[in-house]
Amino acid sequence: MLASNPFAELSTSLPSIVTQIYVVVMFILVVAGTLFDVMHKKSAKYFFEDWQKSKSKGTRQVGNGEVAALAVQTLASEVLTSSEFCSARRRIAHLLTMYGFVIYLVATAIMVFGYPTPAHPTPVIWALLWHLGALMVCIGGYWFWFFIRVDVTAEGYSPFRIVQADLFILSLVASTTLALLWSLSQSFAIGWLFFGLYVLATTVLFGSIPWSKFAHMFFKPSAALQKRVAEAAGSRSNLPAPVDKPETFGSARGLPTNY
Repeated sequence: MLASNPFAELSTSLPSIVTQIYVVVMFILVVAGTLFDVMHKKSAKYFFEDWQKSKSKGTRQVGNGEVAALAVQTLASEVLTSSEFCSARRRIAHLLTMYGFVIYLVATAIMVFGYPTPAHPTPVIWALLWHLGALMVCIGGYWFWFFIRVDVTAEGYSPFRIVQADLFILSLVASTTLALLWSLSQSFAIGWLFFGLYVLATTVLFGSIPWSKFAHMFFKPSAALQKRVAEAAGSRSNLPAPVDKPETFGSARGLPTNY
């Protein structure tokens, strides 16, 4: 079962065009929800104004070439390896969830649009990657939910306590968990129950962006790049100079260097 395309099997009962339209609608919901979130919370306006403020308070100009280099560093550090997490456990859980989600999404799109029916044999690698990606999300997501969350590990709250901020992670692990259950039970009558729940959880995941933390995956890289550029320009976003380098940052901001 892990080597078969569940969407191709589904096409024997549900026209593949229905599945393809659903995927397109989910993509539109992601774009629309992210844009709404940006406008409603004024995130783009805040970042632009803060960027301009950092440039005006900087002690040097950061050229386009240097910005590009900083963008590459941000991609390699904060995005691809999640270096901002000090905790190794949280970093591993985040990377499992992130890479699993990306693999799962790419494999879904390829199988739904490239191999929609049994008449188009699906390469085994894509089915395996789809299941592997979903499993990685489950491992990283459940690990985070039950053992790493701050309100559970540090504040002593029950792992079953749910607030609005949990909407993204809960709908994500629900979607991938039900995807696996649906795939494994497709040949049984209960498979339709898991399929219906899978569609419901996935719709909540992609349709609740204005109320969840889904859009944060787009904001965090921008914020990380902005911080690097601000530090390169010498403004440090109005933060005090590091105690180990007061002579570098203190004089640059017109502050006394001898305390």
